[in-house]
Amino acid sequence: MRSRLLRTALLVSLSFVGSAFAQYPTKPVNMLVPYAAGGPTDTVARVVAQAMIKPMGQTVLVENRPSAGGILAPEAVKNAKPDGYTILIHHIGMATTPALYRQLRFNPLTDFEYVGLINDVPMTLIARQNFPAKDFKEFLAYVKANKDKVTYANAGIGAASHLCGMLFMSAIQTDVLTVPYKGTAPAMNDLLGGTVDFMCDQTTNTTNQIKAGKVKVYAVTSKKRVPSLAEVPTLDELGLKGFEVGIWHGLYAPKGTPKAVIDKLAASLQEALKDETVKKRFADLGAEAVPLDKANPAALAAHLKAEIAKWGPIIKSAGVYAD
Repeated sequence: MRSRLLRTALLVSLSFVGSAFAQYPTKPVNMLVPYAAGGPTDTVARVVAQAMIKPMGQTVLVENRPSAGGILAPEAVKNAKPDGYTILIHHIGMATTPALYRQLRFNPLTDFEYVGLINDVPMTLIARQNFPAKDFKEFLAYVKANKDKVTYANAGIGAASHLCGMLFMSAIQTDVLTVPYKGTAPAMNDLLGGTVDFMCDQTTNTTNQIKAGKVKVYAVTSKKRVPSLAEVPTLDELGLKGFEVGIWHGLYAPKGTPKAVIDKLAASLQEALKDETVKKRFADLGAEAVPLDKANPAALAAHLKAEIAKWGPIIKSAGVYAD
């Protein structure tokens, strides 16, 4: 008799929990960003969060948790209650941190539930507005001749700008002084102020600066030219054959988040990516929303696993590590 009552109580409890999650969300959702406000991932987060409000039926709040390498936000989401009210947006850094950090306090493959991929973003090679080189040929010659004086800004170890710079210096067989920041926004501010010389950053952060003439642009890192920057050649065109660095963003939740909640988040993400305002905003920034069949948990899980396998050997062979 007691056993039957316990089973009944358990079924009632599970039914109540399931019903509660079926009503999700009943309060605002916090979307954590691993980098500073005003940076490229922050820009993507705010575009997506705004577009998710209608399908979610609740406000989606963007919360910045900047840190070197962008590791604090994933840690916070890993340790958050798995109820769908704390989620993470992150870029390629989720795939590179396992190789970069000897003691990482989260595992991208086991500590999260996946919601879906968001977009693909090319990168641009840019310099301060008064940098002496007028084109890529002169830029390359200047960097090689002044490698002990030229400075390269990045958003911290493991950030997209760090990876792009690392591959670029390897491709031209020239190392220059790197200056890490806690996010791309402060790095861009110093580039605009002429404190540092050049950087490689996402089109979401550089397109407006390029079009306003506030920085010099020498190339894009994608296979093809970017429509919003059609006059800018690719590094492959300019002689660095096969050079390609693309950034992608994904949406995550803590491990153990109920399937009903993940399904709601994924469906809301898909609705957001259908939004014409989102498509236009991404296009203006040189980015492109992923096809809807990639804005789901399975696609993000497969892509993350493949990217970890791709970047791990590259980073380890370069001997780059963070403490």
